[in-house]
Amino acid sequence: MHLPDDLRYSSDHEWVRLEDGKVRIGITDYAQDALGDVVYVEMPEIGAQLEASAKVSEVESTKSVSDIYAPVAGRVVAVNSDLADSPERLNDDPYGEGWICVIEPDDPSALDALLDAEAYRRLIEGS
Repeated sequence: MHLPDDLRYSSDHEWVRLEDGKVRIGITDYAQDALGDVVYVEMPEIGAQLEASAKVSEVESTKSVSDIYAPVAGRVVAVNSDLADSPERLNDDPYGEGWICVIEPDDPSALDALLDAEAYRRLIEGS
């Protein structure tokens, strides 16, 4: 299971990468593996204001449908529209081309409450 050390993670299996004061989010390798082959990704609206833990997206796979939650509160400033035509990118490259959206956080210090790679590793090994 691939788990980059430079990211933060939610207990709901989203990853967060801080980039110039904004956060790019996606689902972890663990989550995409559990989902199976992704066939559809619902994108959030640009400009949408999200609360932490609010539904930001929905991912449909051959196994199930899963909600994706905002790891921090903030405003959606970009979405990965390429997922509309290539949802399998979530499976192929969850930490790269498979990102879901970028959020401008209301409070950047909220990232401190997320899990580091070691804490997330312990979480999924205990699952």
